Amino acid sequence: MSEFKPLSDTVFAAGQIAPDDIARAAAQGVTLIVNNRPDGEAPGQPDGETIEAAARAAGIDYAAIPIDSSGFDMARIAAMQAALGDAEGKILAYCRTGTRSTLLWALAEARGGRDPASIERAAQAAGYDLGPIRPALIELAEQAQR
Repeated sequence: MSEFKPLSDTVFAAGQIAPDDIARAAAQGVTLIVNNRPDGEAPGQPDGETIEAAARAAGIDYAAIPIDSSGFDMARIAAMQAALGDAEGKILAYCRTGTRSTLLWALAEARGGRDPASIERAAQAAGYDLGPIRPALIELAEQAQR
């Protein structure tokens, strides 16, 4: 069972989830699951289709924005920003440990103009370090202000 760590009032990050986690997500008001983990990353990992089927069976929307070794490009950041903006309830984003999901959430929030310091405080409260992307957060937030 994966821990759902709150990044905001409406967004949770988690490590790899299993179909058994879907009912708990629904009970917590999750209306969108965002998969940030590429299929086949590790042996035994549930594939995206399995998670998607379980989510949809529970009435939860599903989006796949996998973050692989190529990293965080603007297309993925924009896709996450759109997912955050379009969801009508809570969002659960997951990857192997929750770190990539948190980093992508942070970049999307900065691209939307949110203050990088407040983003970093929220991530730290959930146990995640945004140090590796701090310069990108600042740059995206500055671009949003222009």
